[in-house]
Amino acid sequence: MPKKCILILLDGLGDRAYPELDHRTPLQAARTPVLDRIARDGANGLYHAACLGQALPSENAHFTMFGYDMADFPGRGALEALGAGIALDARDVAVLTHLVNLRPTAEGTLLLNDGRHKADAQEVQALMAAIETFTMDGVRVHLHPTGKLGGILTLSGKVAPFVTDSDPMMNDQPLMAVTPWAAWADDAAPRNTARVLGAYLEWVHHTLQAHPVNRARTETGQVPLNGLVTQRAGRLKPVTPFSEAYGLRGLILASGIIYLGLAAYLGMEARKVADGADPGEDLAQRLQTALALSSEYDFIHVHTKTPDEAAHTKDPLHKRRVIESLDRGLGTVLDRLLADPERLLVVAADHSTPSAGPLIHSGEPVPIIFHGPGLRRDAVRSYDEISAAAGALGFVRGKELMYLILNHLDRAKLQGIMDTPVDQPYWPGRYEPFRLRDRREQGPGKENR
Repeated sequence: MPKKCILILLDGLGDRAYPELDHRTPLQAARTPVLDRIARDGANGLYHAACLGQALPSENAHFTMFGYDMADFPGRGALEALGAGIALDARDVAVLTHLVNLRPTAEGTLLLNDGRHKADAQEVQALMAAIETFTMDGVRVHLHPTGKLGGILTLSGKVAPFVTDSDPMMNDQPLMAVTPWAAWADDAAPRNTARVLGAYLEWVHHTLQAHPVNRARTETGQVPLNGLVTQRAGRLKPVTPFSEAYGLRGLILASGIIYLGLAAYLGMEARKVADGADPGEDLAQRLQTALALSSEYDFIHVHTKTPDEAAHTKDPLHKRRVIESLDRGLGTVLDRLLADPERLLVVAADHSTPSAGPLIHSGEPVPIIFHGPGLRRDAVRSYDEISAAAGALGFVRGKELMYLILNHLDRAKLQGIMDTPVDQPYWPGRYEPFRLRDRREQGPGKENR
């Protein structure tokens, strides 16, 4: 019976040290006896999905963690479109967008005021319906709402995803002009995309500024939601399915559409789970689901976004509380997780998310644990960014994570062996069996002599 892996992914767990935590990270300061127990009985190390100092978004980090090269990355817009169930043609471009408040200036710029303002569902529905479609120069723009103030724009026609964002991601800064990437400045499709998307954003602002919903919001002292910002355009690409690339049947348990879209893109299965009020209880329920399905899958990715969301509140104490809740939830199922001596349990994060300062994510590595049969147990006794640095795994980067998983599942292929036409990293490969031909079918003169 082949070994199986459950990867517990604590999104945005890594952090920096803060004076209010006695110059420790939230993970260092948190009481985490369950995570510490796993660390004590496992192999520890640090992980970065790319290069030290690089601040990665979750989608890029996950893509690399699953063993793929960024050259095959289709862009977040395309992945979220898949996760939202939006049908994408191979030539379409998908762009993330959301409603914001914009303040015009005398210079003709639009200053961003993005507090993710409150609005009821009826208000958002009416505003988005007013700007749902736009056509210019043979390009059709369609807005697909995805919840709260967010949506995805799909562009069809002579378009390409190689255009800049319009979202400065900082309040009181002007929206950025949408322009082609420098390397594509002479290409007609990116130039066309930038021109049409810019015209659409201008039309959206004028349309929403005069909308009855926004007039009513202004009269009641609320800021009008009078514009859209865009970022992370993408387009689907051909990609090798996860099961073919790594020989594992994979499942993702997550709540965010980006992870559901990633599963769809890589040919993994996915189950959408709900986020409740208690992060630890949510994690426990997801792990119980993973255990119930463990006989059907070789690799199960169990995801929680709550450490990342806690860090975005810019309150290190809140992030510490969330980490402690996750530890308690993990504790309710840990004995069952460890009961199978053939199971590889991996606990990791995708990136660091600072709980203070202006950065959205930061570039420090994150701690990782491998727990299972045959692992080199080290002297690490707690799960945190500092202790993990002394662990037996050392410093793991990028695709090495998936290679390590294959190795500890006893599926690592000896380099140089070619059991399949494509050189895959897993063994045994899904090869074509050699078959003897019926000698009567060989024909005269073809017998061995």
